[in-house]
Amino acid sequence: MRKVNFFQSIHLKFVLIYVLLIALAMQIIGVYFVRELEQTLLENFKSSIEDRMSPLEYSITREIETDLSGERSDDEPSLQQSIQVLLGGLNSEDIEEVRIIDARNRVLGTSDDNNATVVGQRMNNELLQRMFIEGAPPPDNLNETYVDRESGERMWVLAMPLVSGSDVIGAIHVESRIENVYSQMDEINGILAGGTAISLVITAILGVLLAQTITRPIADMRSHAVDMAKGNFSRKVKVYGHDEIGQLAITFNNLTKRLQEARVTTEAEKRKLSSVLSYMTDGVIATDRRGRVILINDPAAGMLNVSRETVLSMSLPELLGIEDEYSFDDLSSQSDSLILNFGTQAKPYILRANFSAIQKETGFVSGLIAVLHDITEQEKIDAERREFVANVSHELRTPLTTMRSYLEALAEGAWQDEEIAPQFLHTTQTETERMIRLVNDLLQLSKMDSRDYRLNKEWVNFIAFYQRIIDRFDMGRSQDVSFKVKLPKEPVYVEIDTDKMTQVLDNIISNALKYSPEGGQIGFKVELKEREKEMVVSVSDQGVGIPRENLKNIFERFYRVDKARTRQLGGTGLGLAIAKEMITAHGGQIWASSVENRGTKIFFTLPYDPESEDEWA
Repeated sequence: MRKVNFFQSIHLKFVLIYVLLIALAMQIIGVYFVRELEQTLLENFKSSIEDRMSPLEYSITREIETDLSGERSDDEPSLQQSIQVLLGGLNSEDIEEVRIIDARNRVLGTSDDNNATVVGQRMNNELLQRMFIEGAPPPDNLNETYVDRESGERMWVLAMPLVSGSDVIGAIHVESRIENVYSQMDEINGILAGGTAISLVITAILGVLLAQTITRPIADMRSHAVDMAKGNFSRKVKVYGHDEIGQLAITFNNLTKRLQEARVTTEAEKRKLSSVLSYMTDGVIATDRRGRVILINDPAAGMLNVSRETVLSMSLPELLGIEDEYSFDDLSSQSDSLILNFGTQAKPYILRANFSAIQKETGFVSGLIAVLHDITEQEKIDAERREFVANVSHELRTPLTTMRSYLEALAEGAWQDEEIAPQFLHTTQTETERMIRLVNDLLQLSKMDSRDYRLNKEWVNFIAFYQRIIDRFDMGRSQDVSFKVKLPKEPVYVEIDTDKMTQVLDNIISNALKYSPEGGQIGFKVELKEREKEMVVSVSDQGVGIPRENLKNIFERFYRVDKARTRQLGGTGLGLAIAKEMITAHGGQIWASSVENRGTKIFFTLPYDPESEDEWA
């Protein structure tokens, strides 16, 4: 997270708000104060001028009345002289000039000695004309303010009527310097502006200090929030007080503690879920509400032969290869399992998919969970079980049908025929022995499948053991078949169950004799592989051989390459299957190689430790 610029920080905003509020308050107070002060000063100025003119008004009125009544004697001063005496000394800092005007607008006197030439002249003044025309109007209409063109100062003009009875006999025209009042106001405004500036500076400093009491805890909480976003929950926010921000800091610390506990719980649950998803044999795929893959565990990736990086955000129907048949909505409402066949004719591969929608309380589907299970082996077992039942039924039905036919014939009177009866009884006996062998083989396979048997192992010189079995078959054979034996001269001791191993060799050699043509040869060989610590035993014939596509199936139960010929030779189809189970129980392996019309070779291995030979030497 980038650092906050000072000009964008809440600190500056607090100070600006504080300063602007103070400045606004000062401006409002200043405007109100200046306006009221200015009005008061102006009123005081005008009142003082009027008060100073009141005695003069009375004296001038008496002089004009005396002059108009003719009571003035010759030895008394004239009206102009009397007025001039009264006006003497009126000039001051505030009063510019005072003029006395008679009823005919003539200047009777002036207080400005430098302007004595205006005495006796008519004075054309709009204010005076309005006064003489209207009589004695209200005082507000007898004053005005103007700006002197020469000095640029504001002047206040006052016209005071001289009334005798009900007649206006003259007027006092006063010009005063009201600019002094405005100068005082300018000085006061300057003082107020300076005081405002000082107040704002002090306010800004106090605002910074006060803002820190708010911004410091907020900055600490911001820093702590950044650390929390990075996963660090060990810090705590300092509590600076018990006000609202202090309560916020305490709540923030409690929130941090709760989040830490929740994170620990979440991490634990996440590890559990990850462990479950990783070690479960079923594949699990999760999608979002649009059907895009957001999670896939290793078993699912392995089942579909994909990588996590390539399937994330892929559509689930597309991933499963069913986009032409099903949409995401179809899978969300799919209650039954789907069977996905990814196999070929040579290699079957079948998956079963179950789907479960992730729904909120409102019923809105927010995702989908798909569980994949590899049922290839199960399907194979089911197929083998069905085939096994069919083969057993077929193998039992054939001798039973034959026996029933012969027994029915005997029951109908054939037993009285001395030539046919013995033949029918011999056939019945043969089929009975065949069924007994089949049932015994099945019982033996059943025991081996259930592991309900024990090997009675003992140390045996396998070369001598193998040679005895070969000699037994050599002496009892009725076919024109030769034996070729290639065995080590020195004894080789292995730990085996002689009964089980005898059965293995009997089954393999019997098959070789059955399928060997007249004049053929059967080979017996033992090869020692000291590096691999195993012994390889092989039996070969020169029969019809086995097609390559059928070679891998000959160790399966009831499997026959040529069923008609095998049944004719009396086989049950379980000999090699029993041999495989017994060799596997001894810790070895069994396999075959064959070339059509040239013969078949059966191999099996047994564990062999060369170092143990010294103990038996």
